[in-house]
Amino acid sequence: MSYPVRDQNEAALVLFSGGQDSATCLAWALARFGRVETLGFDYGQRHAIELTCRSTLRDGLAALSPAWRERMGPDHTLPLEALGAVSDTALTRNAEITLLENGLPNTFVPGRNLLFLTFAAALAARRDIRHIVTGVCETDYSGYPDCRDDTIKALQVALNLGMQSRYVLHTPLMWLSKAETWHLAEDLGGAALVELINHDSHSCYMGDRGTLHSWGYGCGTCPACQLRSTGWETYLAEKAEHA
Repeated sequence: MSYPVRDQNEAALVLFSGGQDSATCLAWALARFGRVETLGFDYGQRHAIELTCRSTLRDGLAALSPAWRERMGPDHTLPLEALGAVSDTALTRNAEITLLENGLPNTFVPGRNLLFLTFAAALAARRDIRHIVTGVCETDYSGYPDCRDDTIKALQVALNLGMQSRYVLHTPLMWLSKAETWHLAEDLGGAALVELINHDSHSCYMGDRGTLHSWGYGCGTCPACQLRSTGWETYLAEKAEHA
């Protein structure tokens, strides 16, 4: 892929959880920007094991390309225990995953992405970074309102007004299906990147890394696993169709 030369002279901050989407976004940013830093959040999530995948993924991405290794900047982790403390959800409590009366799954953590991006902007101000990259998507997703394009656009306006800045919030996966996200990973880093994300990223809400499926580790039944497995099977079918 080719990218504007100007981006190679700028820095980006990637919200990096250790999951499939954020790992793909990190590769996207490394291909585009001259310096890329990462930011993760420990908010008492039930699947906190995702945080342990981050260093392996960062090292694996750096090993795929000398340019990516050179561009990989510092990693940051921020504790946000208060978010977990005020949230009564299946991601912050040991509760069964169900649908709420409003139609949203109880894995929705109110305010999570709004807080994440606000803290990311505050860190970006200190690090002299203008570009912020997040893996939110409203194509194959669980219906979370803070993943929608309108939400991100509105937040970008609010952050720039409130911080007197010119941040750009990038959402490279916003209009991609999970299968298309796998295709993007292949376009960015070939089969090696697909294999790295498949085996070393974590999406399962239950934190299961004891069961390895063709699409990666997970319980296989939670919404995150269902989205990931369906996307993987579609990706493989599309590859076979065009082989």
